[in-house]
Amino acid sequence: MHRKPILIAAAATLAMSLAAVETRFWQQYDAADYEKASLTNLSLRSDGRLALAPVFKEAFDSSTAFLWAVAEDSKGNLYLGGGAPSASTAKLFLIDVQGRGRMLAELSGLEIHAIAIDRSDRVYAATSPDGKVYRVDSAGKAEVFYDPKSKYIWAMAFNSRGELVVATGDQGEIHKVAADGKGSVFFRTEETHARSLTLDSADNLILGTEPGGLIVRVSPAGQGFVLHQTAKREVTSVAVGRDGSVYAAAVGNKQPSTLLPPPMAPQPVPVQPGPIAGQAVAAGPAARPAPQPVQAVPLAPSIVGGSEVIRIDKEGAPRRIWTHSNDVVYAICFDRQGRVLLGTGNRGRIYRLDSERLYTNLVRSTATQITGFHASPRGPIYVVSANIGKLYQLGPDFEKEGSLESDVFDSGAFSYWGRLRFEGSESGGGVRVETRSGNLDRPQKNWSPWAAVALNSRAGRVTTPAARFLQYRLTLSASPAGASPEISLVETAYLTRNVAPQVDEIETTPANYRFPAASTSLTATPTLTLPGMGQRTRSSGGGVSLDTSTYTMNYSKGHIGARWRASDDNGDTLTYKAEIRGAGETQWKLLKDNIRERHLSWDSTAFPDGEYRIRITATDAPGNPPAQALEGSLESDSFVIDNTPPQISGLTAAFEQGALAARFKARDARSVIEKAEYSINGGEWRLVTPVSRLSDALELDFAFTAASPGAGEVTIAVRVTDEFDNQAVDKVTIAAR
Repeated sequence: MHRKPILIAAAATLAMSLAAVETRFWQQYDAADYEKASLTNLSLRSDGRLALAPVFKEAFDSSTAFLWAVAEDSKGNLYLGGGAPSASTAKLFLIDVQGRGRMLAELSGLEIHAIAIDRSDRVYAATSPDGKVYRVDSAGKAEVFYDPKSKYIWAMAFNSRGELVVATGDQGEIHKVAADGKGSVFFRTEETHARSLTLDSADNLILGTEPGGLIVRVSPAGQGFVLHQTAKREVTSVAVGRDGSVYAAAVGNKQPSTLLPPPMAPQPVPVQPGPIAGQAVAAGPAARPAPQPVQAVPLAPSIVGGSEVIRIDKEGAPRRIWTHSNDVVYAICFDRQGRVLLGTGNRGRIYRLDSERLYTNLVRSTATQITGFHASPRGPIYVVSANIGKLYQLGPDFEKEGSLESDVFDSGAFSYWGRLRFEGSESGGGVRVETRSGNLDRPQKNWSPWAAVALNSRAGRVTTPAARFLQYRLTLSASPAGASPEISLVETAYLTRNVAPQVDEIETTPANYRFPAASTSLTATPTLTLPGMGQRTRSSGGGVSLDTSTYTMNYSKGHIGARWRASDDNGDTLTYKAEIRGAGETQWKLLKDNIRERHLSWDSTAFPDGEYRIRITATDAPGNPPAQALEGSLESDSFVIDNTPPQISGLTAAFEQGALAARFKARDARSVIEKAEYSINGGEWRLVTPVSRLSDALELDFAFTAASPGAGEVTIAVRVTDEFDNQAVDKVTIAAR
């Protein structure tokens, strides 16, 4: 059995954090793993199972933009209805039992959305806009059979009494028409459109509406009952299963501003109040607004909000059994096992609902929308499409061979490929696996050629050259009895070649601060928070930091530190060694080894004042055998260690014009004089400004005046601090006047 996803994630994390030489695994077992794969003649179930798809072959190309309806007479002749918003007539096509197709009739209107065939094999086609029902004979002669005085006719069906039921819009009316062509309004939905229609075994009408997204049941007596109000705007298709359950597809957000009309969708107009369900209605339609102009619509419609499929059981309880955020369901059908098939746009996919939890992406069409189904009693399921309008045959046989070409796998670095294995059932069929590799992120001519994997018990070693990128190709073959292999997991082992780590940057930290130990002290001490790497505190210039980690350092006189940024392409755990060398020295001296953090502090008072550099060496030894461990080093810029206080000289004081005046010099061997202060008779320390006004040199002159403290002896103390916080103090005593 393949590894559980959480264990895979944990194993991958462990491999990345511990060792480059540990074998890793590329696994594909979920439907999302195949989102970018190329599938040919294969079906993909929502849990990631791959199998041979039903045969899906083109039977007729209408050379028109849309086909919306398909029906079959008792002899096996097929009738297709469609058209285009830019066309001058609606088109009715005939495909005879020999598979020969031709245009049977052109009707007034732009499109045919509904076809029905009576017990005598007479064909009825409904046009839109300004919808009319035409009866068309075998020679293609058409006559108006019924005019509902409605703008759109969306669906038609014959009930058990031979009456034609017609679903219309722009007033959401259901008409019932007798065999002689006389009809009337049978039911008003109180919606703008009766968008979809079917009948159950008791001759109840099942309707889908727009814009309320209602699923309505209407009894033979005309009594209406809303089975469910969907969360969507438009119920595009309804169907009744073998057990009497109702299935309905609802699409689009209910906000009008986010819904674009489907091909030949209506522009909603005001609805006149109609009778309540079951109330007798006059044969003529109610008064209506003036006809609206036909709106041209794009050839590639877009409905925002995706789809949902609702199942309503025999007791009337609704349950959402499928949803998709992008694909739009136009049609529902049942296969020979009674499973639900969904025809969708705008990627031309047919889905099969295997259960309320699992569904299969059965086939993919070159057309943009799958718009209609017909399950033939002779076995195949006929499918019509839009963009372009074609007829396809789905099944009943399965493909003899199908293949999957995986997405390109990026191992992250140059890698060696190991054993490839798959899980599933071969069912007497065959599975062939090939691989290829390269060092570009897309397969090109300069990748390696496809190489077969010699399988033994569903596994074999990959012989493709070592590289960074890998791709595999699966080919499934049916058994002699037509059974398909099934694949539930493909796993490839790989080993990334070890790459030396790199130390990318080193920064020394301000003097007299240290990084805190793991355990913190209860005694409050001054702290310093360092910015991210590369963000110099003394620099006014901008820059990009590649490491934004911050650290809080504690004050500790005499300490100095460094931090660094390091990387490893293999994701190995790294340890570090820090060495130091003074100016003029030839050998590095060890500061500390086996450092796990990316920072270090040390007591600089053990080193003579002067210029130094440190070297940081990173090693991936924790995750590699000794013979394969690698390391990388970087030297820092030079920095100064200065633990010697500055010198004070020439300190003099005298009374001048009743005030106390003092002068002195301050000098430091290595660092800038940062500040000077004075105190009189042990009083508060006060800052002294250099004569030059700027504290920017190793040697500075200072002078200050202060008010006389009064009679008696006066002691003047001065204190000088350099930029390394080294201090010197001196004093002078004079007699007061």
